[in-house]
Parts: sequence; structure tokens; C-alpha cells
Amino acid sequence: MWIKICGNTNLEDAQLAVEAGANAVGFVFATSPRQVTIDTVSRITPHLPETIEKYGVFVDAGFDEIVRTVTDSGLTGAQLHSIDDPLLPSKLRAHFGPAFGILRVIHYAQDLATQLNALRENNAADAVLIDSRTATAVGGTGIRFDWQAASRSFLDSAPRLRLIAAGGLNPQNVAEAIRLLDPWGVDVASGVESAPGRKDPARVKAFVTAAKMAANEITVSSR
Repeated sequence: MWIKICGNTNLEDAQLAVEAGANAVGFVFATSPRQVTIDTVSRITPHLPETIEKYGVFVDAGFDEIVRTVTDSGLTGAQLHSIDDPLLPSKLRAHFGPAFGILRVIHYAQDLATQLNALRENNAADAVLIDSRTATAVGGTGIRFDWQAASRSFLDSAPRLRLIAAGGLNPQNVAEAIRLLDPWGVDVASGVESAPGRKDPARVKAFVTAAKMAANEITVSSR
């Protein structure tokens, strides 16, 4: 189970995610209570292990902006929300190479299956993150989408797309989400916070532990 702790704003929280056993950390460069600057992130990433994936979260950002931010911040991947250029993932792949992580974000809606079918034709992204949204926020909402209704789309897409569940996850419900959706990965921000932009150590550890235990149970039961 791939696990990303997103919305980090300081070194202590990013290190906490590493120590808890997460695979990736995320830094939000879009307007958000968790928004960070290139200067802030550039002072965090050198202190993190090379093995931890470091994603910049971008909303409506263009190629040049993403390249500059990734390069100057010391990131290893980009999470793309609301992109206008359908070729942007391919351009980033060509620029940064095969090791660069690219996550496409789509928001849960009744046409989820249609959205996923369209993304199957573009193999530039490493995974697709399914998130919830509100009228004013495209992520970090703390609101879960309809996991039961989405489970069929997750199951049908699994052979061809790596799907990441996000939106409203927390230590108490992540196991339920994994059992219903059987995703490739999970992503959390507000669900492990003590306040916007500040992680709660106990909640981060509990989230990672619960996610790994649930994933292991699925693996064992499928043998």
C-alpha cells in the first residue's frame, strides 16, 4: 500500500511522515491553508531521505511554473489538479525522465468511470488520485466521496490504472476505504492534522499503521 502524507508545511511534519513509514510527502503550492513557498520547501527537502517521494501539488499551473518549482524545491514528482493542457503530463515526463512521479487528480462524480476511461489512453501519469471537492476547494476538504458507489469503478480500473483514494480519510476510516476500494494507494492531509498545516504525530502514525494493516489483510485473504 502506497501512502502519501500531504499538506506538509515544515520539516518536523515531513520527517514525521517518513518515520511513520509513509512512501511520499506532499507540499501544496496552490492557494490553501497549507500553501507553501519554494523557499520553504527548498529548506525542507535536503533533510529528507532520497527514498521518500516528494510531490508538489499544483492547481491550474503551467509547464514552466511546475518545472521551476520542482527544480528549485528539490521535488521528485508533481500532483496535477485542473490542468488545461492535456499534454502536460507527457511534457513533464519528457523533461524530467522516467523516474519523475506524476499524479493526475480527478474529483469523484457520477461520471467517474467515464473520467477513468479517458485517462487510460494517456500513460504519462504514474497514478490517478480520486479526491472530493467543494465549491471552493479542490483538495484537503476533509470530505469523503461515496466509496460504495465508487467501488465498481476502482475494481474495473485496477488492472490498467493505479488508483489512489483521497478525501476525508483519517486513522479511523482508512481501513474501511481500503476494504471497499482496494486502491493502489491512499493520500491524507487534514485527517492527520491538529490544525490546518500542522500534523498530529499520533494521528499520522495511526493512519499509516491502519492503512498497512488493512492492505495486508486484503493480501492475506486473497491468497
